[in-house]
Amino acid sequence: MKILIAEDDKDLRKLLYEQLTGEGYSVIDAADGREAYDKFISEAPDMALLDVMMPYMDGFSLLTKIRESSDMPVIFLTAKGDETDKVSGLRLGADDYLVKPWSLNELLARIEVQKRHIKKSSSIGDVVTVGDLRMDFTNGVIEKNGEAVNLNAKEYHILKYLSENTGRVVTKKQIYQAVWQDEYVYDDNTIMVQISHLRSKIDDDEHKHIDTLVGIGYRFH
Repeated sequence: MKILIAEDDKDLRKLLYEQLTGEGYSVIDAADGREAYDKFISEAPDMALLDVMMPYMDGFSLLTKIRESSDMPVIFLTAKGDETDKVSGLRLGADDYLVKPWSLNELLARIEVQKRHIKKSSSIGDVVTVGDLRMDFTNGVIEKNGEAVNLNAKEYHILKYLSENTGRVVTKKQIYQAVWQDEYVYDDNTIMVQISHLRSKIDDDEHKHIDTLVGIGYRFH
């Protein structure tokens, strides 16, 4: 797996490079957002670790450009730990958000989670049609009224989980455990942001596929 690191702190960038290559990953590093985007285009990485505050192009702007053409997993590694910043990152399509100081073991665990999601998305073998949605989980193609819908990795796996439970109510805890493959940490806001982003792409006035049952969870139809 090839991982892109975008970090303007030279020492941290070097540490990440050495640790990840030591774990067997192929690593591309960049000192600013503009260089990172150029390497994203030329090197086609499988995953990215992005700082938020960087010269020339910040991490949020970089993620926005990445999402124009790729749904690869993106993890923010940043000192900006305010809830507003975290929500902004998730709304833009980040798959995870780690606030400094973080441990290397935690980072490696988060990377492993994203690797499992990539493997799962490549091995799913069914096509589901619900109303105006056609969900081809074999090839990772989601269409609404015949037009492609671009989802990030989290949105894709949430939609798959909801479609597998069409007509049934699922709780936030169930969604979190299925999609993040981790113990539920009572971070309702993370799930709500991803659901809101997913709704903006698949729901409209005629077709509302995701219902909210306040205090209970969600139902897909």
